[in-house]
Amino acid sequence: MRIALLGGTGDIGEGLALRFARDTSHEILIGSRDPEKARDAVADYEAELEARDADAELKGFDNEMAADRADIVIVSVPPYYVGDTVEAVADSLDSDSVLVTPAVGMQGDEDGLHYHPPDTGSVTELVAQRAPDEVPVVGAFHNLAADALSNLDNDLDLDTLVVADNDDAKATVLTVANEIDGLRALEAGPLANAAEVESVTPLVINIAKYNEDMHDVGVKWV
Repeated sequence: MRIALLGGTGDIGEGLALRFARDTSHEILIGSRDPEKARDAVADYEAELEARDADAELKGFDNEMAADRADIVIVSVPPYYVGDTVEAVADSLDSDSVLVTPAVGMQGDEDGLHYHPPDTGSVTELVAQRAPDEVPVVGAFHNLAADALSNLDNDLDLDTLVVADNDDAKATVLTVANEIDGLRALEAGPLANAAEVESVTPLVINIAKYNEDMHDVGVKWV
């Protein structure tokens, strides 16, 4: 399959791109509002992978072209850009697309980060609201530290929770997520459960903030 990472030049986009490119046989498309920035990121990612003897091909496009060419479209942009990004690529999506969001709404103060969902109840539900009706939306990869993903010297032993109303789309994302070495994808129910999944992310970041030896905190369900 082809997996597009819209905003794939950012932290979470970089981490997922490197992991998917190294650990799977899927074609990875990097999207950005600026296609030149996407191509520059591809060159950096390929250099990183080549240095580790990983043979992978990535391609860079603007977000719309990346979405148009992909089977799975991961909107790896900050939460305040998610809705606009989805609407910008809407014409490039159809019922065969699987739209994935890892974004989480958070606000920070001197104590740490706190969950701050939009009026829809969760960012995942916001994406579903802004996406075309026929496009299935999946929430996944919320509680993963971007640094842990992008550092390929770091062996993962983490879980990611997956929510969706469309069973086929959910199964597709569970399958590809489980192909990343050291990552276990677990089903967490419908989109209505997205708020509970997303709210774990600020907790994870706060644990890292207050414990110096736990920089790349993640979640493992046992």
